[in-house]
Amino acid sequence: MIPLNYPQYQFRLEETDGKIKIFDELRKLWLILTPEEWVRQHVVKYLIQEKKYPASLIAIEAGIEVNKLKKRCDIVVFDNTGTPKMIVECKAPEIKITQKVFDQIASYNMKLKVDFLLITNGLKNFCCEIDYEKSAYRFIEEIPEVDFFKT
Repeated sequence: MIPLNYPQYQFRLEETDGKIKIFDELRKLWLILTPEEWVRQHVVKYLIQEKKYPASLIAIEAGIEVNKLKKRCDIVVFDNTGTPKMIVECKAPEIKITQKVFDQIASYNMKLKVDFLLITNGLKNFCCEIDYEKSAYRFIEEIPEVDFFKT
């Protein structure tokens, strides 16, 4: 896998039946190592190790229903009351982050109504903060610190 714009982390990898798998520490599962999974695992490690988010407040592939369709958010971060605060959409590094990707995460947010959206392909991050009172959003330079998620 290619290096990403995240710190280098140690991952548990194994090869089974000619396929490389990565151990997802939150779900306690071995998963086929796809480019998107590579990005997702880096983001999770980054949120936990660098931003100090409690692992217990992070859900991977959280199921939601949007317009009567079952969807899965790559990552949802909750506050300590169980309220969703951030949705993270991960794409493989070779996938360009387009308006379609923003529309995808926005549709998830119609259901969850979080404060922050993060889209990443591991090479580029786009993070925005939602202001519901002004019906606006603003892009922010950094992924927010864990203090944003305390109530």
